[in-house]
Amino acid sequence: MNLPPVSESLQGEAKHEVGAKTMAEFLNADLIGVQGGAARLQTPALVVDLDILDTNIAAMTAYANQCGIGLRPHAKTHKCVEISKRQIAAGALGICVAKLGEAEAQADGGIDSVLITSPVVSEAGIRRLVTLNGRLGELITVCDNAEVSLRLSAAAQAMGKRLKVLVDIDPGLGRTGVLPGEQAYDLVRRVAAAPGLEYVGLQCYAGQVQHLESANERRTASLAVLAELRRFCGGLDDLGLMPKIVSGGGTGTFDIDPDARTLTELQVGSYVFMDRQYNEVWEKTGGQAPFATSLFVQATVISANRDGLATTDAGYKSFATDAGPPQLIAGAPEGASYFFFGDEQGGIFYSGATKLVPGQAVGCIVPHCDPTVNLYDCLHAVRGDTLEAVWHIEGRGRSA
Repeated sequence: MNLPPVSESLQGEAKHEVGAKTMAEFLNADLIGVQGGAARLQTPALVVDLDILDTNIAAMTAYANQCGIGLRPHAKTHKCVEISKRQIAAGALGICVAKLGEAEAQADGGIDSVLITSPVVSEAGIRRLVTLNGRLGELITVCDNAEVSLRLSAAAQAMGKRLKVLVDIDPGLGRTGVLPGEQAYDLVRRVAAAPGLEYVGLQCYAGQVQHLESANERRTASLAVLAELRRFCGGLDDLGLMPKIVSGGGTGTFDIDPDARTLTELQVGSYVFMDRQYNEVWEKTGGQAPFATSLFVQATVISANRDGLATTDAGYKSFATDAGPPQLIAGAPEGASYFFFGDEQGGIFYSGATKLVPGQAVGCIVPHCDPTVNLYDCLHAVRGDTLEAVWHIEGRGRSA
């Protein structure tokens, strides 16, 4: 992330078009195409490095092709139609979303193949679900409850288009899904027999293993989950119900799960951005993360009256705080550390002869990318020192 000194001046005026405008997009739209404009963003601003983003997308696609496994990237990470389009253009089968609202936002942006990875169970939600199914070329939902499967089937029949369903299998996390066994076999039978549904396979996402820092433990745990899933698939095969799709996996196990020869597609999400949490999965054991960090929050120093201490404009409201403070990556002296100084402010402790001054731009690796993205209306797409575009985050806040 290249942040020029604060003293450099802007050059030229940008000609641009900004769609789906929000206040945040208007604030920085005049910097699009201006050399050096990336350092002049009004902040806090969410920034994505386009060169790194495109490299990460290409690298994951190449790996999946090498392994002979499909990609259905999880857009709950970025919530942005433009990034979904880039993933699909690179070869993804479609995209995943966590919530129905995210699916509607992606559909409104032109994405035509969507998997919703969380169950939709309310009456109003099911009405929206089958309406969306009528709009899309391919909509897939998940189900882990027999009674809900009947309601999904009835609603889809009334709408006049069968709804594709993956039966959600619990990998031991206990969050959603049904444990492999007789209850799961019964649910698959019910879904396959429901007149309004099209049984297309299984989902099994082992979220509990994605951030295990020991590579050996992560591998052992993930392969154990997939071994049980493979046995369950074998039982389904005996019943004539072998799944066409077996969807799961994530960024933390992308290089492990294909070895099990069980999943047909990977639901990788964070690889496009990476964050401090995922970087530490590899770095704490002396390794190097397989994807580079492309997502940053850019902040500005607003006060620096004490030696070795500066205050920025990015506090608790600018970062997800479930994983600790962000990591400084640009604009501050080596060894500087970031801390939360309040709702609106962040703080930087630093040492050395270089003094931070008001107006200085600093770049931060976010602790946890998914919920941090959900705090912003737009992404500032930067290449080198130039702001190339401002992308609307259509799924921001679409949790229902």
